[in-house]
Parts: sequence; C-alpha cells; structure tokens
Amino acid sequence: MGRVFIFADEAGCFTFEKKANVSKYFILNTVSMNSCAVGDALARLRRDLAWAQKPLGDYFHASTDKQEVRDAVFSEICKHDFLIQSTVMEKTKAQPQVRATKPRFYKTGWYFHFKHGAPHKVQKTDELMVVTASLGTRKERTAFEEAVQDVLRQTVPGLPYKANFCPSAVDPCLSVVDYCAWAIQRKWESGNRDVRSYDLIKDRITYEYDLWRHGSGQAIEAIGSTTIWLVHIPLQWDCCTRQSGGKPDIAKA
Repeated sequence: MGRVFIFADEAGCFTFEKKANVSKYFILNTVSMNSCAVGDALARLRRDLAWAQKPLGDYFHASTDKQEVRDAVFSEICKHDFLIQSTVMEKTKAQPQVRATKPRFYKTGWYFHFKHGAPHKVQKTDELMVVTASLGTRKERTAFEEAVQDVLRQTVPGLPYKANFCPSAVDPCLSVVDYCAWAIQRKWESGNRDVRSYDLIKDRITYEYDLWRHGSGQAIEAIGSTTIWLVHIPLQWDCCTRQSGGKPDIAKA
C-alpha cells in the first residue's frame, strides 16, 4: 500500500462582479506526489536564501515573492516529481444558485475537480492524504472544510484517506501548489499572454479544464441536508490539455 499526497490551493477571489482588481477566474489546483521531498528541499532553499540575504516573506508565496525568489523556487520544485491538476471556473458564468454562498461555489468546483482531475493515478490499494490551504473567516473555513470532506466521501469511496486543513505557511508543500496555481492563473487571466512561469510547469499538468467553457453551473434543489447539483456542460467533454472521458454526471454536492 502506497501513500499519495495531494496538496490543494486556489487562485482568484469570490467576487463575481466585473470590475477592476477582481479576478475573472476562480481556479482550483492540486499537486499530487508520492514523496514530500520537495517540501524538505524548499525548507533548505529558504535557509540558503536567508543566508544570501535575499528578500523573503514569512513563507514562499508566488504573488508576493520577488522575481529572484520566484526563479529560485521554480528552479527547485522542477527538480522533483509531482503532477498538477487544475479546474478553471469563469465566475460570471456561474448560475446564481451556484454562487449563492462561497462554500456552495467552492464545493461545486471541488466535486468536479476530484471526480475528474484529482487524484491522478491513485490505485485502490493506496492511501490518500489531502492537505488543503485554509482560507476565509473562521466560519467560512469550517464550511469549506466540511465541503472538502463531503467531496472526498463521494469521489474516493472505499479509499483510506485523511484530510488536513492548515495555513499555507505551515506545510512547505503548499508552496508548491501555490506557485503552480499562480502560474496557471497568470496564463488564464492574461489570455495566454503571460506564460513565462506556466511554461516551466506545463509538462507536469495532467488536467487543466475550463469547467464552464461553453456553459454554466446550475443547482437543482436541496433535499434534506443534501443538495443535488447539475452542472450544465455541453456533450463535448472538451479539456484544455490531456484529460479525456465522458461528461460529468449529476452528483451530490
């Protein structure tokens, strides 16, 4: 029995109006790996950069790190084995029912992400550990954590798994998914013009899917404590990279 580690983070905000300084997309990202050696390497790299008196924050965070630090981090993480999965949600295409609350919108994306994109190549004999960067207020964090737990119960039934939620600074492997998420976000938000960082990691991307490329998300109704969801996707299951398969099912979420 092997243990597969999945580290999860998101890029973008929960603001749905079109206005300045608001992201067009909300992008859910995971990196999957069989070893967390890259996290140990990043801890060593941070000590080396501190010794060299490079400009450092409290932890590696792509959107705020200086370019020389980003270059060093990308150089280091690309020495290690991991795979990347990304689900892209164009926020203005989300139906009002889907974006009624942040946890509902978040959970919808994670359901389709884990059902079709992650975990990648997990065997029935594997154990799965999912570490998610926490976000939002205390109340929202609780709702987000419950959403992820429910998604895992639905998408990896029978597979031994544990879920952990923590600030990004706690686990250096969360910096790996943060950097990958930032690179993918730069590509999408720029309309494919800013791909400098994306090109460094694109060969590791196994799944990069625009969830509502030709349609929009819609909730059906709540039955008891369970909400039944249908996401409108055209018959063509059109992925942006190398994932294939049938269109999504109606699912509990």
